[in-house]
Amino acid sequence: MKSEHTVLPADPADDQDFDATSAALDRGQRARLIRKIRTGLGLSQAEFASRFRVPVGTLRDWEQARAMAPDFAIAYMRVIGAEPDMVAKAVA
Repeated sequence: MKSEHTVLPADPADDQDFDATSAALDRGQRARLIRKIRTGLGLSQAEFASRFRVPVGTLRDWEQARAMAPDFAIAYMRVIGAEPDMVAKAVA
């Protein structure tokens, strides 16, 4: 397995900082998008997961960037952000 190159080196003045790869940065951006959509709707993780049929553990992992949301999930989140009532009705 080929290791990824660091794209954002750790801040040497911050002992809590660490090197970041492009995959880690992408995972973080996806996490931010999902969290922004959910909080914009004023829903808790449990409420959002229930309303849009996403396992709450999966949603939590995506939001905390422990796992990277796949492309289809990002597309689904964007549709939820644009048309939350329509999506909720469609999955009910």
